[in-house]
Amino acid sequence: MLLALILLAGCAAPVVQQGQGYRDTNALIGATSRYDAGRFAGPWVVRGSFDLDAPDRVALVQSTGGPAFQLCDDAGDCEVLWQARATGQGRYALTRPNGTTRDLWILWVDEGFRTAVVGNPAGDFGWILDRNPTRGADRITAAQEILDFTGYDISQLRMRK
Repeated sequence: MLLALILLAGCAAPVVQQGQGYRDTNALIGATSRYDAGRFAGPWVVRGSFDLDAPDRVALVQSTGGPAFQLCDDAGDCEVLWQARATGQGRYALTRPNGTTRDLWILWVDEGFRTAVVGNPAGDFGWILDRNPTRGADRITAAQEILDFTGYDISQLRMRK
């Protein structure tokens, strides 16, 4: 009887499905209070992502229109900037080149601003960023734990070597 109740309880757990995003939107999520735009600025390597079309590199830069996120591949080819409007501490509303918008929240950053986790409440993307393409295994593990804690289905996370 106890086994049947446990199995039934597992069936009632929310399931994240492709097309609904990569996270359980009932899970708590928040942007980090540690965020500092000056320390976050500059290049980052995407060490892990959920979406297949994630860039290889990301940079928070200043453009003529204000802050923007630049997305690049490993060959150095970069997309047009995603203009960024700050909406709160560690939160941005991004306007993509095609005019669509996306929220980007900095969910976590380590004390040295070497590793970060970005995503959003909708869970339509999530990235583990690092200043270096290798090293920092302990920080990468911590980043995965943050994604899991905020409701992301980390079984769908694709780590890059």
